[in-house]
Amino acid sequence: MSERRVCGLLGVWRSSCRYRKKPDRNEQLRQQLVELAHERPRFGYRRLGVLLAREGQRVNHKRLFRVYREAGLSVKRSRRKKLVRAGLSQPVLTAPNDEWSLDFLCDAVANGRVVRVLSVVDNFTRECLALETDTSFASQRVTRVLDDVIGQRGAPKALRLDNGPELTSRHFLAWCIERKIAMNHIQPGKPMQNGHIESFNGRFRDECLNANWFRNVFDARQKISIWRNDYNRARPHSSLDYRTPDEFAAHWQRPSSLPTWIPQPEPSVKATLTAHSRAAVTDEPGCRKPT
Repeated sequence: MSERRVCGLLGVWRSSCRYRKKPDRNEQLRQQLVELAHERPRFGYRRLGVLLAREGQRVNHKRLFRVYREAGLSVKRSRRKKLVRAGLSQPVLTAPNDEWSLDFLCDAVANGRVVRVLSVVDNFTRECLALETDTSFASQRVTRVLDDVIGQRGAPKALRLDNGPELTSRHFLAWCIERKIAMNHIQPGKPMQNGHIESFNGRFRDECLNANWFRNVFDARQKISIWRNDYNRARPHSSLDYRTPDEFAAHWQRPSSLPTWIPQPEPSVKATLTAHSRAAVTDEPGCRKPT
């Protein structure tokens, strides 16, 4: 019997009878996303797309998000309501070393011992300049870390920090005055006045501190140092157009200083005569000057 006859007797559409399953075009992309998500469990689909683009595979963002959701790789984030904060004057940064931010974080190792991490960030390039890990910090230890960073890239113009005892001691104040570094202390109880370091601390805790188990202080130093190198060299930063801080700092160029006064070319004889003739016509009685 013919196909038409059989489909008519069974009540089946011939298009359904002829249907052959098409190969899944997204299978390879799904596997790549799963592998990248296992390496970077806290990355969203945008940053994973940037990593794919670095490997030479550019995918439409709608297709990427669809495959990302179907693979169950969505990262749950608790988003707070953004409030309008008036009266906060933030300086306009135009070059590296214009302003650095300092802050401390706390975590614990396997035996329950508390460790502290001093983080230093350049607010312009978003580079993490230092992540010093220890059980306690004195002001002398803070200035020693800053001296090491200054020896590598020069001194900053200002420091943005809170009012902790390590950052308000006589030793620290004298150190800043001796090196002519301005200190921008935030108001007590208002950490968002130091928003750059607070944003960095959130990523640092989410992607490193919460994702690793530290056996001791030395293990914490090693893993935190590895994460810092990865943050500066490999992690795409959304505020830098998904470039790494090292890439942004390498491609940044200081704007050329143009002279404030640019000499104008002298008018030709013909243009001078034309201007005089127009002035003579407009100055006649009964003629209106052009506006």
